[in-house]
Amino acid sequence: MISVKNFVILFINLILVNSRDFESLSHLKPKASAGKQEEAARQLFQRVLGSRANEFKVKIQTDLGPKEKDTFVINTQEKYVEIVGTTGVASAMGLYYYLTNYCNCQITWGGRQLAIPSPLPKVNGGSVNITTNDKFRFFQNVCTVSYSSVWFQWKEWESYIDWMAMRGINMALAFTGQEAIFQRVYMGLGFTMEDMQNHFGGPAFLAWSRMGNMHGWGGPITQNWIDDQLILQHKILDRMRSLGMIPVLPGFAGHVPEATILHFPTANVSRMRDWMYFNKSYCCNYLLDFNDPLFMKIAVRLIKEMEYEFGVDHVYSVDTFNEMEPRSNSTEYLALSGRTIYKTLKEGDPKAIWLMQGWLFIDEGFWKPPQMKALLTSVPQGEMIILDLYSEIIPIFTRTESYYGQPFIWCMLHDFGGTMELYGALKLINEGPFNGRAYPNSSMIGLGMTPEGIFQNEVIYEFFTENVWRKEPRDISSWISKYVLNRYGKTNKFIDLAWQYLKLGVYNNTDSLHDNNIDIIVTTLPRMTPLIQQDVWFNPEDLYVAWDIMTLNLDDFSNSSLFMYDIVDVTRNSLQILSIKYYTDLVYAFGRGDINAVESLGNKLLGLLSDMDTVLGSDSHFLLGRWLKAATDNAMDMQDSWFLQFNARNQITLWGPRGEIRDYACKQWSGLIKDYYLPRWEIFVNYTMDIMIHNKTYNATELDIMIYDKVEFPFSYRLDQYPTEPQGDSVAIVKSLHQKYRPETQSDFFQTLQKATEERHKKDKRNWIQRKYGSRMKQSKKKVSPYNPQLHHIVNKDLVIN
Repeated sequence: MISVKNFVILFINLILVNSRDFESLSHLKPKASAGKQEEAARQLFQRVLGSRANEFKVKIQTDLGPKEKDTFVINTQEKYVEIVGTTGVASAMGLYYYLTNYCNCQITWGGRQLAIPSPLPKVNGGSVNITTNDKFRFFQNVCTVSYSSVWFQWKEWESYIDWMAMRGINMALAFTGQEAIFQRVYMGLGFTMEDMQNHFGGPAFLAWSRMGNMHGWGGPITQNWIDDQLILQHKILDRMRSLGMIPVLPGFAGHVPEATILHFPTANVSRMRDWMYFNKSYCCNYLLDFNDPLFMKIAVRLIKEMEYEFGVDHVYSVDTFNEMEPRSNSTEYLALSGRTIYKTLKEGDPKAIWLMQGWLFIDEGFWKPPQMKALLTSVPQGEMIILDLYSEIIPIFTRTESYYGQPFIWCMLHDFGGTMELYGALKLINEGPFNGRAYPNSSMIGLGMTPEGIFQNEVIYEFFTENVWRKEPRDISSWISKYVLNRYGKTNKFIDLAWQYLKLGVYNNTDSLHDNNIDIIVTTLPRMTPLIQQDVWFNPEDLYVAWDIMTLNLDDFSNSSLFMYDIVDVTRNSLQILSIKYYTDLVYAFGRGDINAVESLGNKLLGLLSDMDTVLGSDSHFLLGRWLKAATDNAMDMQDSWFLQFNARNQITLWGPRGEIRDYACKQWSGLIKDYYLPRWEIFVNYTMDIMIHNKTYNATELDIMIYDKVEFPFSYRLDQYPTEPQGDSVAIVKSLHQKYRPETQSDFFQTLQKATEERHKKDKRNWIQRKYGSRMKQSKKKVSPYNPQLHHIVNKDLVIN
């Protein structure tokens, strides 16, 4: 009799075999020959393995496995390890499979643990054969290129693409350098360079000017930047294609420069609604009417220019209404938008496939079933691919009958703004992809990762990428144990236990109610009311016990750079949670008029922030200086350096001229805490003390203006230099901070946080996306910092430094 476990495996494999095939997508395949992919894979092996590369052999055999999927075979019957793959990506995936499963190694954004055994381990039975579950494995969010990879040069891109390939990624956004192509198209139609500079955002804000959310902020973009990015895009595309990836290029969504009404006075345009309350200098982009002949002209020219410049791969990302409410909810209007985009893509490239984010459907107030269906069914079935952008928390395919038959990719979003809170939903990403394939009449065709920012929570990405080939959900505890061994090159029962506590706590978010990147005390604009209430979906003691164990084992693991990265990260998060108590106690002390308690708690909070800056400064992963240096390394001259540094500083702080998206892309970095977050809280504490001493009324607007004038606005324009190398001994600092602060965490207060979060959400049953983005989409009132004419003497177009 077949066991229950074997029956489940058989059922899941049956689902995988019977996943819907779309013949219309069959032409989406690698452009490079097998020989070129084999050479690209061999070079990747050399970059990854160094002197050990001669112990491996790689071969590309396109007919190795099932059609429309990737397969790799690992043979260890000879003295060397042979990896045969259907594509360059498949062979790279085979290499990483071997390194992680047989050599106990790991390669992540944070570093490498490559203590490869000698001789090389043999695989059971001499060989192993692995096939992916889906045809497509997608990577990147339209925002990733601004929040994380904006300053990448080729060295960083090369490692980034290697990382993608080893995870089996075979379809990725390739948005770099598109401004050069759009510039060519528009200037060919009579637009000027000034028109383009008013239209394009600055380097750190290009993602949102590309999507039509705003224009011009952070600019004017320089010709040097445009040209350098085009050169970089050639290298990116060449490498992706050589490994067998399908790069996704941009298509025309209808957003046009403001100068369109001057150069084409008869063009039928309308203004989009404001996005995030940018003022009229940057908001309300023009959208071409879908019936206007200029729409077709621009769209086709764009594709032809890209084809001429570097070739196309037939997949185009187009999002007209991303976080932008259409001017009409008429199903006819929405269907027209879809038909027009499809028609223009096909006119430019008869083999075109439209890739669209499903993120717009998050706005349930506008996008009801008739509206969603009108847009999704306006395109022939199989001619578009939908990224179900946030499947692990808020899947849209379940609201749309599997996107009414259009193929979709099940995506894990996970991170917003590149924030750094320890967070994950391991259970949901363990089971979700299998549930997506098993959904009635599922049109799921792939897996994707769509984080807005990377360089955080590496365990989540290591776990998720194995879903590419895993045939059933894993035992998470066992997987965590293997992850620890791979990450540090060794393990013991104590470090394993520490990670089990992290798995049980911070990495165990199981519903859609909890937010993990807003209302973080450290990085939130200080206020007395309404009380800042951070969502805590776990028992803080689980985090603190993990901190205990890792600290006790510091000496045994201090030679592991990845362990040191993790212990600094866990220390950071432990102090961050402790800050909730200091802040909350301070607010209540103010309420009862206890000035001595306010002073004491204020000093504790400020001291904690200072200590956070110190411990973060001891590890290279948490340095503001590296972000700023990466930006200025792209500069042509001093003026360009100032310009790029402004972009880098503003994005991670005010995010706009007046804090329109303040702290959304906040980072807990050394230097940023010392000179931005800590001074904000110092003003808050001093202001609170002052009004208590002088018996004055608390005035939130007065406090906001003070913080904006003294800290926030000036920070974007400062030119301070920050360390790019770690300062201090992480081991000694962590031990000292653990001894200092661990007793403070014993309070019963921390046992109430998880329950308090649950109680808040019982009263407000909206998921956190609806709470967070509702105002953005409904254009309700939102407080931004007041305009100060004395400070705003700096004109965005001509950066002047006092």
